Amino acid sequence: MAPVGPAVPGPGAPAPGAVPIDIGADPARELAREELSGRVYQEAAPDPVQELLRWITRRLEDLLRAASGISPGGGWGLLVLLVLLVVVVVVVRRRFGRIARTAAARAPVLGDSERSADEHRRLADGHATAGAFDDAVRERMRAIVRSLEERTILEPRQGRTAGDAAREGGRALPAVADDLLEAARRFDETVYGGRGADAAADARLREIDAAVTATRAVGAA
Repeated sequence: MAPVGPAVPGPGAPAPGAVPIDIGADPARELAREELSGRVYQEAAPDPVQELLRWITRRLEDLLRAASGISPGGGWGLLVLLVLLVVVVVVVRRRFGRIARTAAARAPVLGDSERSADEHRRLADGHATAGAFDDAVRERMRAIVRSLEERTILEPRQGRTAGDAAREGGRALPAVADDLLEAARRFDETVYGGRGADAAADARLREIDAAVTATRAVGAA
C-alpha cells in the first residue's frame, strides 16, 4: 500500500493559509460604488478624505476584477481595503453628519407658520401636557420670536433663524440678551441637534418667554 502523505491541493483549490474571500466581484463592486456615491461623500469634496475614497475605489475595482482568481496576497489586500473602506465610511458619516445638522440649524425658526405668538404658546402648552417636550420647546421658541415681531422689536422677515432672532432681539432687549441666546441654543439642540428636551427645558423656555414679554425695548417710552 502506498504511504499516505499530506494532501496536495488540486488545481483551483485554495492554497494553505489563504484567506477565504467569499464575495462576488460584481455585487461587491456595485455595493462599494453605491456607498461611495452617496451625497455625504460628494459634499466632503474637496477634502483629503475624498481623495482617499477615490483611491480606495480604484484599488477595490482593480482587485474585484480579479476576484475569481484571487491569490493569497490579493486576498489579504482585498480584505485590508474592505476594512479600510468601512473605517472611512464611519469617519465620514460621523464628521459630515455633524455638518449636515449644523446646516439644518440654520433653517428658519418660524418656517411657514403664520400663527400668532399666543397660538404658538397654546400649542406649546398642549405638547407639554402630552409629554412631547421637543415639540413644546419648538413652539415656545416660535412664540418668543413671533412675540418680538408683533411688538415691532423685530421686523418680520423670512429666513430668520433662532440664532438670528436671539442676536437681533438681544440688541433691542439687552436685559434678556443672554436669555434669548440660551433659548435659541436649546431650540437648535432639540430640533436639529438630536438632544431631546425634558420638562425642565420646557419650564426654562416658559421662563424666558415670560421675561422677554415683560422687558421693554431700549428707548421705549
